[in-house]
Amino acid sequence: MKIGIIRCAQTEDYCPGTTDFKMIKEKKGAFEGVGEEIEIVGFINCGGCPAKKAVLRARELVKRGADTIVFASCIQKGTPIGYPCPFAKKMKELIVNDLPDSIKYIDYTH
Repeated sequence: MKIGIIRCAQTEDYCPGTTDFKMIKEKKGAFEGVGEEIEIVGFINCGGCPAKKAVLRARELVKRGADTIVFASCIQKGTPIGYPCPFAKKMKELIVNDLPDSIKYIDYTH
């Protein structure tokens, strides 16, 4: 599995992605049960509210080899600031409609 992770631009000052990477390495959280090796192709933010660059960045992750787009927990769950992205559903919808049907999606990391 080759993943590209999209994170919230608002949380970058609070979170360096340490727990995301730990969950991937240990195959916990959303990665529990993944039998294959997980390679991180890229880790990038959404471009800022309202996820204005998320589609372009998802395209680039796929172009660089990602077969799975992962939305970091800051987007769906709001960790660590306690405020989920109000654009999360629309962001995913736009990305899913733009990328090939072969791309898989994971809605959180931990």
